[in-house]
Amino acid sequence: MAVNAKKIAVYVLVVFASYVIITDPSKAADYVQIGFEGISDAAKAIGDFMTWLADGAQ
Repeated sequence: MAVNAKKIAVYVLVVFASYVIITDPSKAADYVQIGFEGISDAAKAIGDFMTWLADGAQ
């Protein structure tokens, strides 16, 4: 049952992404930019945390 739920969720996500890209490409580009900024911020935060740990957690 969980596999079917995952397949349905992926299908809904793909349909939504396709709809947004077709109906409003500029908004789709904004979503992609927001996603990449979020990934970049998360990677920076992990790097800062690892640096803090390497410095003795002080």
